[in-house]
Amino acid sequence: MIWLNGRELDGCDGVTVAELLAELGVEPAARGVAVAVDGEVVPRGEWTRRAVAAGARVEALTAMQGG
Repeated sequence: MIWLNGRELDGCDGVTVAELLAELGVEPAARGVAVAVDGEVVPRGEWTRRAVAAGARVEALTAMQGG
């Protein structure tokens, strides 16, 4: 089980950060996206290689413009 933005996902152990972003509908080249796994920011260049272990908490954030 992995937690993705507070949502529990079963059967996703070992998937990459990029695969989790696809689950959210985020394009790999999307700008303004940041990802943290267990509180550690994952650089964009590692998204396709970084596997996420069972029990991990993943937060994916998108910058929004506004005032």
